[in-house]
Amino acid sequence: MNGERVVITGIGLLTPIGLDVAAVWQSLREGRSGVRPIQSFDPGGLPIRIAGEIPDFDAKKFVDRKDRKSLKMMARPIRMAVACTTLALQHGQVDTGQLDPTRFGVDFGAGLIASELEELGPPSRASTNGRPGHVDLHKWGTQGLASMPPLWMLKYLPNMPACHVSIMHNAQGPNNTITETDVAALLAIGEAASIIRRGQADVMLSGAADSKVNPLSLTRLSMFSPLSGRNDDPERACRPFDRHRDGIVPGEGAGVLVLESLTHAQKRGATIYGEVVGFSATFDLKRNGDGIARAISQALARAGVEPGDIDHINAQGFSTRREDAWEAWGIHKVFGACQPPVPVFAAKSYFGSLGAASGAVELAISLLALHHGQLPPTRNFEEPDAECPVTVLGRETRPVERGHVLKLSFTEMGQCAALVVRRWTE
Repeated sequence: MNGERVVITGIGLLTPIGLDVAAVWQSLREGRSGVRPIQSFDPGGLPIRIAGEIPDFDAKKFVDRKDRKSLKMMARPIRMAVACTTLALQHGQVDTGQLDPTRFGVDFGAGLIASELEELGPPSRASTNGRPGHVDLHKWGTQGLASMPPLWMLKYLPNMPACHVSIMHNAQGPNNTITETDVAALLAIGEAASIIRRGQADVMLSGAADSKVNPLSLTRLSMFSPLSGRNDDPERACRPFDRHRDGIVPGEGAGVLVLESLTHAQKRGATIYGEVVGFSATFDLKRNGDGIARAISQALARAGVEPGDIDHINAQGFSTRREDAWEAWGIHKVFGACQPPVPVFAAKSYFGSLGAASGAVELAISLLALHHGQLPPTRNFEEPDAECPVTVLGRETRPVERGHVLKLSFTEMGQCAALVVRRWTE
């Protein structure tokens, strides 16, 4: 790809299997699951009572004292994004005071940020006249809205993670938020790389944070998405591409990457974890894998590599009947003739679906695999499914044998993205 070369020099992770890079990698090496019974609220009235939950997250531990007051104006996913950015900058040894602030930007992905019940509940009850399911719009206007916190909306706007991060770290360069649910983080990373490649920034912070471990989010998912019914066996519930997969396991987490121009990274002596060499975004209109295959092919072409040059495919792996088969056929259309087969890895098997954050967290795991020379197995893959014609890496850790990895993301509606990263060897 022409223009400035783009490298990744810092990784921040907040996940159900660890609250920093070292802890996440250790959990992966040990095959440890982060899916467990929900503890933050009583999920008894919901069909799903398990999730990839972060039990001990306290944003105050990750921000300077002068910034802690602003945490009150952030919903949980926003606090997670802010904290994860601190981790990414620390991991990349970035001194933001030494950066040109006008060439330091932020590009984040986001999804729908659910309201907290303690804020939305009382105004809603005031509008029901004591009748469940009934809303008195007059009371809502005169009493309900009046009891809402005056700055309520600012806690939940999807552009607030990028907003707070840019203010805290004086990032005055390009700033954008992409709200595309499960594909949001990968789209944001692709855009951030393009901004650097065009010469509009030296350093970009990119990633996403999301939490589905919220009563409103889980209620919505229960109504519209296929969820796993394995409440009594949480660690084995998320089973991407396995014949006995039965639905999504919701989760929460954050992933933020530091992207830099190669020139800037080398000038400051940064450790490089990979180079972004190919990216594509498409739409799978028929949801039959054609759009996924097109995204893959375009990303490979822009990276200047063939399917056989890819070490592994880091899949979306929702763990649903339809989407896993759809993704597998898209992969097969490009990689089906490869011998030996290119293995597929699905990180959600460790912690469930992290929504908008999935792409960044999962890509980070492949970066760590490149760095350590080992790829952990997909958890819970026990029996192949004929509807999913891919070779899933299960059971055993595998050495990283080739220098490129492919990360896929897509949504239930058909938005697709593919990104190719090259192991840094120069």
